Amino acid sequence: MTGERAIDIRELGSGDLEDCLSLDQQALNDFWTQEQWSRELADRDRLVLGAVLDQNTLVAVASAWLVLDELQIMVVAVTPAHQRQGIGSRLLNALLRLGQSRGAQTASLEVASTNLAAQKLYNRCGFANCGLRKGYYSNGDGALLQRRPISTGRDSRTDRTE
Repeated sequence: MTGERAIDIRELGSGDLEDCLSLDQQALNDFWTQEQWSRELADRDRLVLGAVLDQNTLVAVASAWLVLDELQIMVVAVTPAHQRQGIGSRLLNALLRLGQSRGAQTASLEVASTNLAAQKLYNRCGFANCGLRKGYYSNGDGALLQRRPISTGRDSRTDRTE
């Protein structure tokens, strides 16, 4: 983990735009534009959580849209320096709990078929493959579709951390 350094999970908003852009650049190679992040952070119907180190450094972000009773996970990203420390699992589990508290019964996501680290994270958090979109990404990679139920009671899969 991160030793003695405190990681807090909190909801993000418009004031976190610059930090999200910086994290996106580090972890996702500018996957989302400033306009996309602005919309994501400003829309009250979107759930955006961040993992903040020592009360001021954003080291991970997760975002989802709640569509009826389905939580559609749009992004889970951790800065390279903080990967493989359990932060992604913790953040994703918090996002699942937040979605459940707002009525989500299932969660879904897409992950590049070549992104084995992300697939491992999602599998640990209870996601299972349910489809494939061939050639989905601009580089030709396919997108694995994954889904999991969000239980109405305690579910050990949403409590797992590394």
